[in-house]
Amino acid sequence: MAVPLNAAKANSRKLRTKRSSVSLKPIMSNRYLYLMLLPTVLYFLIFEYKPMYGAIIAFKDFNPFAGVAGSPWVGFKNFEKFFESYYFFRLLKNTFLMSFYSLLFIFPASLAFALLLNELRLKKLKSFLQTVSYLPHFISLIVICGMIIDFTKPGGIINSLLLGIGIISEPIQFLILPEWFRTIYVGSGMWQSLGWNSIIYLAALSGINPSLYEAAVVDGAGRWKQLTHITLPGILPTVLILLILNVGTLLNVGWDKIILLYNPGTYVTADVISTFVYRRGVMEADYSFSAAVGLFNSAINFALLVLANRISRKTTENSLW
Repeated sequence: MAVPLNAAKANSRKLRTKRSSVSLKPIMSNRYLYLMLLPTVLYFLIFEYKPMYGAIIAFKDFNPFAGVAGSPWVGFKNFEKFFESYYFFRLLKNTFLMSFYSLLFIFPASLAFALLLNELRLKKLKSFLQTVSYLPHFISLIVICGMIIDFTKPGGIINSLLLGIGIISEPIQFLILPEWFRTIYVGSGMWQSLGWNSIIYLAALSGINPSLYEAAVVDGAGRWKQLTHITLPGILPTVLILLILNVGTLLNVGWDKIILLYNPGTYVTADVISTFVYRRGVMEADYSFSAAVGLFNSAINFALLVLANRISRKTTENSLW
């Protein structure tokens, strides 16, 4: 019995060795691709996943001298303080409206711009419009906000234009009036991102088979029929994926641009969750409270992402997962 048993053990070792070599073969054959991927993986591990450990200070009374581990636990006290705050509903409303207006106007505008560029047959004009529309994305945000301040001041170009055509009788201090802040934020955001956001749609449009358009022309379909029956269905998966991702960041409003433009007089419409976290966490050094607010914001965004993905999967069969 000893010989068969030893043979069985040897066969088992050979089988394990063979399996391990088979599993390592695809990795070794693509080792250079994995090496190219390694810096990205390390970046996310070090700068995205590792800092998540610090999120536990939302449940603590954080003391910088005691450290994260040495600070006492307080449970959901910081969350309760935020929910009972006078600013809770105002922050939630401002954040949602600012993101919703951006999604409502900027998202379809970028798609429409890409469709219009795709219809152009003059290559030089198309290249010129693309270049002009991409430029604002590469301008520093500090410069952008400085331009907005100059354009909207009483002696700026916007007031001069409105006075010239008779829409207003006296200059408007746009950045002082709370009711104008969202319009300025969304309008300037459209100018900044219109061309840049259209790039991915143009890439999707280039992937549509040209023979489909040729067949449509033979069947007598005009430009509108080609757009509604070929172009839009062809890029629908890309549009839905981008829409899901945008819904998943519905409560993530860029705090840097708002901080550069707002003032205490416009807090009623301009103050959002991210700017509130900045003031409480950085300016007032209330780290635990600001971490709790930020964690709440991230949880809502994650829930919206999952909900949007589920709705898209059930209605159109297109989803992230």
